[in-house]
Amino acid sequence: MQGPSTLLSGEQFVLTTLMAKLAVGAVLATMLVRFPWFRRILLTEKRDWPERLVFAASLGIPLMAGVVWRILLNNNAADLTLAGAFLAGLLAGPYAGAIVGVMVGAPAFFAGEWAALPFAIGCGFAGGGLREICPTEAIWHFSPLFFTGLHRHVWKLVRRFDIDWVVILLAAPIGLEIIQQAIRFRWPHRIYAIDASTPLLGFFVILATVLSVAIPIKIWNSARIEHRLQEQEKLLMASRLDALASQINPHFLFNTLTSISSLIRSQPETARTLIVKLSGLLRRLLRSQEHFVTLREELEAIDEYLDIESIRFGPKLRIEKDIDPDTLGLIVPSMILQPLVENSIKHGLSQKLGEGRITIRSSRERDHAIVDVIDNGVGIAPLDAGRVKGSGIGLRNVNERLRVIYGANYQLQLDSVPGEGTCARIVIPELAEPARITA
Repeated sequence: MQGPSTLLSGEQFVLTTLMAKLAVGAVLATMLVRFPWFRRILLTEKRDWPERLVFAASLGIPLMAGVVWRILLNNNAADLTLAGAFLAGLLAGPYAGAIVGVMVGAPAFFAGEWAALPFAIGCGFAGGGLREICPTEAIWHFSPLFFTGLHRHVWKLVRRFDIDWVVILLAAPIGLEIIQQAIRFRWPHRIYAIDASTPLLGFFVILATVLSVAIPIKIWNSARIEHRLQEQEKLLMASRLDALASQINPHFLFNTLTSISSLIRSQPETARTLIVKLSGLLRRLLRSQEHFVTLREELEAIDEYLDIESIRFGPKLRIEKDIDPDTLGLIVPSMILQPLVENSIKHGLSQKLGEGRITIRSSRERDHAIVDVIDNGVGIAPLDAGRVKGSGIGLRNVNERLRVIYGANYQLQLDSVPGEGTCARIVIPELAEPARITA
């Protein structure tokens, strides 16, 4: 955009430059918010000096490059001096705004536009001063669609003399643009401003200045809202997992204590051994406050539980494992297998005559871990599989935790043949990192 061409009139060229300026501002805001460190600074309302300097540098360096681009190539679309310095002050305070003002004003100052530097610093302080008196949420609510409710805000200000921050936030960049145009009119070559030679062009120049401030705020506020929603979802999931964990542990403890009580008179030594084993398992549960563990840790906990059941049933119960070594480091929900093993023993093997066998098998398939708990018990009728999965506390708990953590497509699968046994299967997507949620 080196000046009006034969294809565009002067007014058309100015309007094209204004639209390009808005596009540059939107692209810059979108690119910056994609960096985690910049997004983290946006989410922090009270920033220390290192964070303010990082914010000022991350915003000021590309804005300064836009000013240099204008001076060297006479391309006006990338110069966002007013909006950039004001925006920095509005979001990070007066000193951050002044630093950005120095960065964007210095190249123009050394190019002979001596009014550019003090004006840019003034824009930064203006934004910072407004931040000091304006509620934080009012700043984030400043939207490019401000005009849709502008009449209500103005009427409220006129009728009740109440301070309406939308009007004040709107008036600040308008006033700064008018001041910039006045300086340019008085000293034509001492500051850069888009030529507003007609009232209509003046209106569009002012509108573009306001939108250059409002659009980045809207983009960054959307990122803030998205982050907050993600945090709330994590808290909600942690709360639901806490509730489910608090449900399964008493259920397991009640069943085990019931088994021990039945042996106290008939087999006191066996009951005493069971209590010792149970205390060791409970210590493990109390030590671990994590909702996710490796499959290796989960199998170790299951071994302790099976030690208890093996003492109860003696040689009648046989445990087999077919574990793929590649699955041992995979992340699974804590205490996800114990209800499945307990259900196999209680409902599958306790009513079976002869030896009972439980096989725990794991494998990997298409970025998923598959864990099966298989018994050779009495089995379940096909029509009763859904009812069994939803009625018992243990199986219902497992099914609900899978749905909460991984989504509705991940549920407990029961496959049973009456008289032959049951296979309970869980399919879990492999996690790239052990993203553990602690209670």
